[in-house]
Amino acid sequence: MTGLARTSSEEHNALPASDLALLEVGRGLQRRGYRFTTITPASHARVLARRPGTEACSLRDAFGWNLPFRPEIIGTELFDLLAASGWLQPQRGLWRSSVRFSSLGPLLAVHSAYPTTSPDAVFFGPDTYRFCALLERTVERADTVVDVGCGSGVGGLILAGRSQRVILSDPNPQAVRFARINTALAGVENADALPGAFLDALTVPPDVVVANPPYLVDAGGRQYRHGGSPLGTAIAERIAREALDRLRPGGLLVLYTGSPVLNGVDPFRRTLEEMFDGSCRSSEIHELDPDVFGEELDAPAYADVERIALLSVVARRR
Repeated sequence: MTGLARTSSEEHNALPASDLALLEVGRGLQRRGYRFTTITPASHARVLARRPGTEACSLRDAFGWNLPFRPEIIGTELFDLLAASGWLQPQRGLWRSSVRFSSLGPLLAVHSAYPTTSPDAVFFGPDTYRFCALLERTVERADTVVDVGCGSGVGGLILAGRSQRVILSDPNPQAVRFARINTALAGVENADALPGAFLDALTVPPDVVVANPPYLVDAGGRQYRHGGSPLGTAIAERIAREALDRLRPGGLLVLYTGSPVLNGVDPFRRTLEEMFDGSCRSSEIHELDPDVFGEELDAPAYADVERIALLSVVARRR
């Protein structure tokens, strides 16, 4: 059983003409051997600062660094497809792609362009790589895998070969749109991208729930970044609670998230430990990095926070 409210992958993942054009852009990049590793926005800004006023001179410049380009740099075929997709913008006599393409292992994924400032931006970056590495280490064979708040969808897609069915769910329509394109770009036939918050898309218990939720307090309310009150952990906590309620007996939760530490105490970690006590046959919480997004500590919301840690959470329900 797949756990879908509807069962037709073709129905779920059917692409409109504009998205088919964007899919063909991705396929064209694949044929031309395109690869790009996406770094943090802060590092990206530093790299671009070395090249003020520079225009693109390669596919990586145009679709990775998001520099403005002349049509001949990407070629007529890709230019026409990008125009048909609606993601081509004029910029001071040149052109600019308003999406990016990033590579992760064998996957190529489309997501929002730099800078990701719009409320519905779909982010891809170092957290994506770390999340996927965690999934590859912890998830084995499964019937149904659910990637909650999937964003670009790559977390669930890297597990497609280990699963009978992958459900990619996100409340952001733009994320669902990109996840469907990335599913087709990867040639994955057992994944469905669905709109919906948390585990709303399910009708039967899944075997595995994975999530890389937003974990910061974002003044702009960007969906990929704002994790909810009080300190960015509300969404991650709700996902964990719903997963334990909905997973089949023996089912697995894998959560990659951030956690604020106050005066040497990690309240969110304590909440998870209390949640798992008695409801899980096993659980492991590891601090992957003791200090990320240090610049956030300047924000009023973090006035009492001394650091933001990265956690990997692996729990198996009784």
